[in-house]
Amino acid sequence: MKSYRLSELSQAEVNSLKARPRIDFSSIFDMVRPIVEDVRSRGDAAVRDYTTRFDKVDLDKLIENVAELPDPELDSSVKEAFDVAYDNIFAFHAAQKSVEKYVENMKGVKCKRVARSIASVGLYVPGGTAVLPSTALMLSIPAQIAGCKTVVLATPPGQDGSICKEVLYCAKKAGVTNILKAGGAQAIAAMAWGTTSCPKVEKIFGPGNQYVTAAKMILQNSEAMISIDMPAGPSEVLVIADKHANPVHIAADLLSQLLRKVIGSVLDGDLEAEHGPDSQVVLVIAGDGVDLRAIEEEISKQCQSLPRGEFASKALSHSFTVFARDMVEAISFSNLYAPEHLIINVKDAEKWENFIENAGSVFLGPWTPESVGDYASGTNHVLPTYGYARMYGGVSLDSFMKYMTVQSLTEEGLRKLGPYVEAMAEVEGLEAHKRAVTLRLQDIEARQVPLV
Repeated sequence: MKSYRLSELSQAEVNSLKARPRIDFSSIFDMVRPIVEDVRSRGDAAVRDYTTRFDKVDLDKLIENVAELPDPELDSSVKEAFDVAYDNIFAFHAAQKSVEKYVENMKGVKCKRVARSIASVGLYVPGGTAVLPSTALMLSIPAQIAGCKTVVLATPPGQDGSICKEVLYCAKKAGVTNILKAGGAQAIAAMAWGTTSCPKVEKIFGPGNQYVTAAKMILQNSEAMISIDMPAGPSEVLVIADKHANPVHIAADLLSQLLRKVIGSVLDGDLEAEHGPDSQVVLVIAGDGVDLRAIEEEISKQCQSLPRGEFASKALSHSFTVFARDMVEAISFSNLYAPEHLIINVKDAEKWENFIENAGSVFLGPWTPESVGDYASGTNHVLPTYGYARMYGGVSLDSFMKYMTVQSLTEEGLRKLGPYVEAMAEVEGLEAHKRAVTLRLQDIEARQVPLV
């Protein structure tokens, strides 16, 4: 990993460190757009063809009604783990429900904001060589709490055409209505356009490889009329460590993101996925006394003992170490970088929380590995990457809601507010707006004038 000392860099050089490994989306769009259009025109037949081509699976049935599927059998310890995760994720997201209240801005002028669930949502859960039932929980639980009526979960099928039993368990527990046995751009397109068997959805969520991301980006600007959760890029983590941090823990946290590789349904055998060789990790050393050599040796040692070490080695070429004079400089750089995951492994980490401005999810203290957020602490692991934490938050209950404003005026309220509205409409030259108020005020005045 390259290293930089912030105090020796110009502001331009510091700013350059926030850049991520470049993704050539123009060429990816060229590959994905024909798939999206083919699914639009041929529907189920196109999805089947691409599933055969990319996943090497021939499917008789693309969509399963979850309620009709038998409960999968899981080892008791595995079932317990997912049950604990479900309970924690449910509790954290249920606590995000907003309280509806009226605001009377002027006497007789009442306003409020009301929440309604998005009626139909699509959840993408990557599959292939990696099994990600945790993502099924992260996406389906807030949809369940929100009360979404149609919840379609898309995930690549196994070689025998089956659904991963752990994903199915989580889907059934969290109220998913349909499972689409497809992955990649074709699955995103099927949910966006709708097919004979796949319900059309209004918003699509979930991580995926670059082809999945491209399909989401194309379709949110198309006649499909869908929205997406957020833009996505390769996964990343920034670790701030001081002399009190354990080098073993630092190394493990850095490698956890490099090796958490998601391989979903991909095009023509391309295995470049979201968590993979393009993933980036950054180590920020705060202050003096940190044994960098011990950390580097531990990274090398752990990397050799973990699977997919070749991906970690490639990703390390995109990664770097930054030396900060103190925690203020360290936090300042982290806010500039805006990481997906931010681990603060320093003494009294909690006191720095209020200084953090840009991060997808934050992990405070020596006993809070990023893994707990990925699985079972209760927070959501579908997070903004690629620096988008500067303007996006992670998936939450609000992601599955839409909000409407409601106002109600009494006769007295319109009498008080109306003249101001008339004046503003006249300034803007909107005579029809003004007249809608004026005619009502005239009616009020007419009723109040006594007959002679």
